[in-house]
Amino acid sequence: MGVEEKDRASGESPREPTGPVLPTVNPDVEKPQPPKSTIHPALYVIVWISLSSSVILFNKWILSTLGFAYPVLLTTYHLTFATIMTQILARYTTLLDGRKTVKMTGRVYLRAIVPIGFFFSLSLICGNLTYLYLSVAFIQMLKATTPVAVLIASWSLGLSQPNLKVFLNVSVIVVGVIIASIGEIKFVWIGVIYQIGGVIFEALRLTMVQRLLSSAEYKMDPLVSLYYFAPVCAAMNFMVALFWELPKVSMEEVYAVGLFTLFLNGLCAFLLNVSVVFLIGKTSSLVLTLCGVLKDVMLVVASILIWGTQVTGLQFFGYSIALGGMVYYKLGYEQLKGYADEAGRQWADFGNRKPVLRRLSIIALVLLTLFVVLGGLAPSGIDATEYLNDAKAKMGMSTATTPATP
Repeated sequence: MGVEEKDRASGESPREPTGPVLPTVNPDVEKPQPPKSTIHPALYVIVWISLSSSVILFNKWILSTLGFAYPVLLTTYHLTFATIMTQILARYTTLLDGRKTVKMTGRVYLRAIVPIGFFFSLSLICGNLTYLYLSVAFIQMLKATTPVAVLIASWSLGLSQPNLKVFLNVSVIVVGVIIASIGEIKFVWIGVIYQIGGVIFEALRLTMVQRLLSSAEYKMDPLVSLYYFAPVCAAMNFMVALFWELPKVSMEEVYAVGLFTLFLNGLCAFLLNVSVVFLIGKTSSLVLTLCGVLKDVMLVVASILIWGTQVTGLQFFGYSIALGGMVYYKLGYEQLKGYADEAGRQWADFGNRKPVLRRLSIIALVLLTLFVVLGGLAPSGIDATEYLNDAKAKMGMSTATTPATP
């Protein structure tokens, strides 16, 4: 055996350790684990639905019920409030640390943020103007067309290719909204035009945001987006309000609403953006879609209860078609089928464990459906106050009457 073969043989044979081998990792030391959240995801869902519904109802109450008919000024106030709050959070909290990863330059700000802020301002202005003419229930029905507008905008701007199958899917939403509009009793054209304009501007904004966020350098959560967009939108809205509403408004009207009420309104609108950040981080796209549908239905019911909005059976039918089409478009057949099968198994298991409670749930659902349908189909000329007063008189209860004012 030559010298080279001896070296090769010695190199191939493993060497025995001559002393104790120290471990490279201490097994007694565990890796630090991030603390697990003790808050159930359902709480984030409840908070988001509550805040989202509250902002819409709050704005309607201020603009319509309290008579503060200055939607542009109200929107400007919301955006100014958001600008101040995001600046404070950026300085003293970690909620806006995501902005440090965004490569924002003056060129990007002027070419991307400002145009998006322009359409954002227009969508907010049109959305608030609508509250002066239409009910909350009908506004939510018209908003169901937003996915259709977003799809058409993405096709127009070249972000996606036109697809006949997708177009037919979203057409169901349009058909449902048209049916709901035919059944609307208080149909005001100017309000519908404002709402359609708001939907179009919102679709353009969302499409432009999608194009901006297609690069990893500009990934932003909703709160960071608000940090960049709020100052631009506040300035644009103020320029509109300066010539349109500011010369007409008086401090007496502001005091009639109440400074504390306005503060709560602005805080509620801002907290909605904060809740969206947590909701996205703790849930899935399915939860977001279903929460949006649930919120819209709750707003329709709230409009009926608070303002006595009359919703016809034809509107319920059309709105149901629109909501079903929206869920199908966002989730797709396969995903819906999987969740439906799982829900069926859970429902069957619930029936096996608690059959009495299951029967009661079915009866309650049937009664609620009959109440909604029959209530919507009720004649429009019926005055519920008269029947309530007659019922009180029969029970011996006094009915207070308000003297007529000259």
